[in-house]
Parts: sequence; structure tokens; C-alpha cells
Amino acid sequence: MSSEGLVRLPILHSVAEFASAAAALGLDLPLDAADAPDVSALAEPIFVYGRQAANRFCIHPMEGWDGTPDGRPTELTARRWERFGRSGAGLIWGGEAVAVRHGGRANPHQLVLRTDTAPDLEAILQRLLKAYQEATGSDGRPVVGLQLTHSGRYCRPSAWDRPEPCIAANHPILDARMGLPSDTAPVSDGWIRSLIEDTARAAALAHRIGFDFVDLKHCHGYFGHELLGALHRPGGYGGCWENRTRYLRELVQAVRSSAPGLGLAVRFSAFDTVPFMPDPYRSEPGKPGPGIPVPHCHCVPYEYGFGVDRDAPTDIDLSEPVRFMELLGQLGVGAANITGGSPYYNPHIQRPALYPPSDGYAPPEDPLIGVARHMHVTRALKAVGAGPLVVGTAYTYLQDFLPNVAAAAVAQGWTDFVGLGRMVLSYPGMPLDVLEGRLDRKRICRTFSDCTTAPRNGLPSGCYPLDENYKRSPEARLLAERKSSARSSR
Repeated sequence: MSSEGLVRLPILHSVAEFASAAAALGLDLPLDAADAPDVSALAEPIFVYGRQAANRFCIHPMEGWDGTPDGRPTELTARRWERFGRSGAGLIWGGEAVAVRHGGRANPHQLVLRTDTAPDLEAILQRLLKAYQEATGSDGRPVVGLQLTHSGRYCRPSAWDRPEPCIAANHPILDARMGLPSDTAPVSDGWIRSLIEDTARAAALAHRIGFDFVDLKHCHGYFGHELLGALHRPGGYGGCWENRTRYLRELVQAVRSSAPGLGLAVRFSAFDTVPFMPDPYRSEPGKPGPGIPVPHCHCVPYEYGFGVDRDAPTDIDLSEPVRFMELLGQLGVGAANITGGSPYYNPHIQRPALYPPSDGYAPPEDPLIGVARHMHVTRALKAVGAGPLVVGTAYTYLQDFLPNVAAAAVAQGWTDFVGLGRMVLSYPGMPLDVLEGRLDRKRICRTFSDCTTAPRNGLPSGCYPLDENYKRSPEARLLAERKSSARSSR
């Protein structure tokens, strides 16, 4: 799709124009069509893990790639967590992805939860809670969890330019992309059991620090997500449904044993598709073409993904995600955060945006279509009625019209919580402003993707266009230079 044919949300002047644009794309979105929408549904409290969340906003895990080499937070990390608190959101989902062992880090600046780093994590949690009270004028607190992670095939724990993959299963396309021999052995069943033990130890530390829950991450191409699609993996953690979900079931059991009373949550990619690449016939110097699926006929039936139609792997099949939701309910998992795809191989699925990251591709569809896809999947999984509260994703791209869609989505039962990610980097106060009936349009995220391009280039993640802290930093100049170099080398 040509970028010239995409809906440009910032130039729409009214909710009516937005509704017309969505209708022209054939999209069914919940929408409060009033210029001043009724946000009372967003302000409705709800109990989560024995605490009352004051409203229906949730802050997604937003990693900054700005920790120390030994896995501790820096002032940049603490500032980001403080801004999460200042958002006034009732639910803070994970703060950010925190590795349970050094080798599981996605980059050499990712946080790691160990006995010696636990006080550092506790300090930034307290800073978040204090900021929440200052912003809301209350003595309450949000419900706060910690996302526990192992990055699987995307591990780079020691150096930006040195991958150290731990693959859950072979994937002919991704293995080739990463330069892995086709006979590369996945990690062993014993290795997985040791990871479960490390996760349980980290969960106990998180509980001791004061987090209300931990997220047992199964999303975005990382280890837990890859294991869900490991139909060709031998042994006890691959192949049949029972085996591919064994990791989750044993994780839940181990965490419950090590941290009784700690809440459990799972963020999972409920749908996926094959990896994408820029269309070489529509690319220009310095300008990648629209994304297209990589050649994959040799991989059909596609037995390397989760939530995909095996015979037509660019299509969604929710039969297993529905079973997964039912399993979460049976296991007593309190909340499910619904996302999709992976930023590594199909970023438009995971994060609809008008402007691609520097190593990405132009939008293959209007990003509003991606928003609608997320919302309809979330609605379908919430309708399963399995028990977990549901958090929806992809709301940031709605920009000025986020309050109108978000309020209607909660009021009409499409989701329990509205999740915000990138938006909070540029506009942390948006949740409170929406609840008070105002918006600062100069701070709204326009999806320039610098928060993704920066870490792709070994720099901290942040909103370089709108956050003065990053805009005036030396890293901003480096980012501009590296983007320019990337454009000239295409």
C-alpha cells in the first residue's frame, strides 16, 4: 500500500471524520461519536489481585534499554517508572521486561532480577508509587506487576552485536535469517526446567519487593511465545497441545510454590503471521517499500506459529488462543494482556504505526486495520469468559481519537482495560487528562518509531521527537546520524 493512501489521523478535524475514515476502510470499531466522549466507563474502579484499580487504564511494559551492564536500573530507568506512576493509570503491567537470568537478556542493558539487584528494583517501584500519589492526590496505589522474561532466540546479553540465541524450536525462516544452521539444536527439556526454577526464584523476589503480580511472558517471539508454536520440538515441551503448554503449567505451579499469594498474569501474542520484509520492487534509495510476507510456500503447512492458520499462515486462527484463555482460567491466572506478532519479524502486526523503524518496512496496510485486528481479537478472547481480566493493545495509534474508542470499548465490553505503551513515553499524563476531559495534542504520540529505531542502534529507548529529556540529549544526535546513514546505505 502506498503511504499516500493511508488515513492521516492528525489532519482529521472531528470524530465524524474519523468515523467516516474507519467506515471507508470497512472497519467495525466501538466509538463514542461525541466530541466530548463519556469516559465514565474508563473511570470505573475494578478489583485486581485483591486491590482496587482506580480506573481502566493499563500501562504496558515499556523497556528502555537503559540499565547497567550488570542489570540494575539507571536514572533514565527510574525516570520512566516515575512517569508511569504519574500517569495515574490503575494498572501498571510489569514496568518493563526484566530477565530472570543474565543469559536471557534481549540486550546488554536489560534489567535482571537477582538477590543483589532486588533493592534497586524496590527503589524504582517506590518512586513509581510516590509519583502516583502525587499525581492523583490520593493515598492509594495502582496495581503493579513485574514482567519476567527470557528472550529466547533474541538473546544478546553481553553485547549489542553478539547474538546468543536460545531457541525453543527450529523455524526454517527465522533460523535462516539469523544465520543459524538448520540442524541447530533447541534448548533441552532440562534447560527449560532450570529456567522455570529461575523464574520461580525471581517471582519470590518480586513478591518480597512489593509487586502485586508477575507476568509470565508468552509474547513477541520470545521464549514462551516460541514454545507455544513448537509443533516440531521433540520431548516433553513440544508437539502436542499438552506439551506446548506444559511450560506455562509448570511455571504457574513453581511460582505458586515459591511465592504464595502472588498474583499471576500472562501477556501473550494471541495471533501471528509469517515474517515480513520490504517489497524489493517498491523500495527506493533511503525508502523501504511496503511490507510483504517472505516466501513461505516451503513452510506450508505452517507449523511454526501460534494463532495462525497452518494452511494459510497470513491468516489468523483463534482456536488455540481460545484454548489458551480457557487454560489460563483453569490455572487461576488473574489477567491476560492480549497482543500479537513480534517486533523482530512483523512489527506492523504487533505495533501499528505510520512510520516504520529504521530497519523495518512501510505499512503494508492502513495501521487502523491493525488496530481493529487487535481489538476484535481481544473482544473474541474476552467473550470466552474463562476468568482472567483482559487488557487490550494497539490503542496508541488512535491518537486524538483514543478517548472516543477506548471509552466505548470498555463500555461495550470489548475489553476490561485499555493498554497504553508508546503513548506514555511522549504523554505520560494522558490517562488522567482523558479522565478529566482534556487532551494536550502537542504531546500525543504520532508513531514516528524513534523509540524502536534507537534501541535497534544500541541507544536507549525514549520519545526523541517529543520528550525534551531525549530530544536534547547527545543520543538524539547519534540517532539522527545513524538514521541518515541507514537511509543512504539502503
